[in-house]
Amino acid sequence: MATPTPSSSSQSISSISAYLQSLSQTPQKLRKRMLATWTPTEELTQVRLRSGAEMKRKLEWYDLVALGVGGMLGVGVFVTTGNIAHNVSGPAVFISYIVAGISALLSSLCYTEFSVEIPVAGGAFSYLRVTFGEFVGYFGGANILMEYVLSNAAVARSFTEYLCCAFGGDPKSWRVEVGGLAKGYDTLDFIAVALILLITVCLCHSTKESSTLNLVMTVFHVIFFGFVIIAGFYNGSAKNLIKPGGLAPFGVRGVLNGAATVYFSYIGYDSVSTMAEEIKNPSKSLPIGITGSVLIVSLLYCLMSLSLSVMLPFNEISDQEASYAIAFQKIAGWKWAGNVVGAGASLGIVASLLVAMLGQARYLCVIGRTRLVPFWLARVHPSTGTPMNATIFLGICTAVIALFTELKIVLDMISLGTLLVFYMVANALIYHRYVKHGSNRPLPTLMFLLLLSSTSIAFSLSWKLKENWWVLVFFGGASIAITAIFHRWFPCTQRPAEWSVPLMPWPAAASIFLNVFLMTTLKKIAFQRFGVWSCVVTLFYILYGVHSTYGADEMDMDLDDSTRISTVQQIKIEI
Repeated sequence: MATPTPSSSSQSISSISAYLQSLSQTPQKLRKRMLATWTPTEELTQVRLRSGAEMKRKLEWYDLVALGVGGMLGVGVFVTTGNIAHNVSGPAVFISYIVAGISALLSSLCYTEFSVEIPVAGGAFSYLRVTFGEFVGYFGGANILMEYVLSNAAVARSFTEYLCCAFGGDPKSWRVEVGGLAKGYDTLDFIAVALILLITVCLCHSTKESSTLNLVMTVFHVIFFGFVIIAGFYNGSAKNLIKPGGLAPFGVRGVLNGAATVYFSYIGYDSVSTMAEEIKNPSKSLPIGITGSVLIVSLLYCLMSLSLSVMLPFNEISDQEASYAIAFQKIAGWKWAGNVVGAGASLGIVASLLVAMLGQARYLCVIGRTRLVPFWLARVHPSTGTPMNATIFLGICTAVIALFTELKIVLDMISLGTLLVFYMVANALIYHRYVKHGSNRPLPTLMFLLLLSSTSIAFSLSWKLKENWWVLVFFGGASIAITAIFHRWFPCTQRPAEWSVPLMPWPAAASIFLNVFLMTTLKKIAFQRFGVWSCVVTLFYILYGVHSTYGADEMDMDLDDSTRISTVQQIKIEI
């Protein structure tokens, strides 16, 4: 073993001293960095250059529609519908999907305007960062990454159950039970781990080839959805919608509680916005890809959940993940269809995982560009044009969680994180539209957002606590009145030329209200776990991110001016 030299020892001491000095300056740095914002142009050019190689622009609008549909189909409808129908909403589960779909559509409109104006791979992280500053962007990005990793791990475990059904076995027979572990963490799923690692390898190779594979699987998946819907209605009876207990045996509250949970099924459309750096014509392709995929999937989800409800009475529907396969097995003469459903659902889950893991890597890549996480995660491989380091890192994290964590453990926390990020993006769109960059008069818009959120929370808590109807009318009417006053007296200061949300601020305000309402219907344990996660990511930001971002700014200053200008011009030409 080499003996440390005096110079190496002094360098180590110097490094430690510099780090301690940096920590002592944390309060000053924190004040400067938390509200530091970037313009859309800087996000498109200066920050984007930090990844080195460029992502390759190969995707068309139909690729985006397929990615959005493939990312959502199978993620939740096969995983959550049986449990929600049996325990939460009853036969009215299809209404839960309608409510969740409306909320998802409003949020997708907000995403679309941002993604057209700022076509980078950062998605919600970049939108929040250019609007509200570094910390809000980081917090939103950390939550969307948490949602991706947990949902991908849970869905991968559902793949094992449906694949087992395809071969006619018990849904849980391919897992390994381990004694001594807590309930919900005591069954190991090696097939889910293998699937995630295989998809990770595919995504490292090429985005276009991965998109083509997803397109093929999505076409077959939509055909399979049609088979399940037609077969379900053929074998079902309308009587199952009202017996036993009526259409909504758990009441209106059950329907809305179910909507908050099935929102998990709409996770995936935001993955389309993370493809912005790899699209040939972002301004035309992104609106079609994002909103089109949400509309298609909402229709299919409603029909799928309705077909399950007419096949069996809600109290006979299995609350396991493989509820559709088990439903067909209970119908005389249709046991073979249970095997077909198992195979088709397995294919759909693979497509969903492919898209979701595609999106999560690009989120982490852009967060790495800002140095809020280690910079090596931002590197784009020069030959494949993919964020390989981020893809491998998140693939390993997802595989580890998929090995032992059951869906029920993380389902509510996934929905909470998703709804919170979509709530933040809707707020950011209103602020971005009504406050000029560098303006000294943001107070009216901030007051409107504060009052709207406050009345939304008051209405939602009144609903949850079962207050008198006049309390609900008061706070609901207050939300509408506040929005109307703001719309009347404060004109929009800027409207994007390429594509913009119509009738602002009403769609974004409705998205804020619905996201708040759906969040408050979730269970207390979800908020407790989310609180722990929030403390962890905030602590990481204070101890690491604040100091590391200064290095990113210094790196930009060291770039040769002529090189930066020529590269920026080339990026603008491509866009």
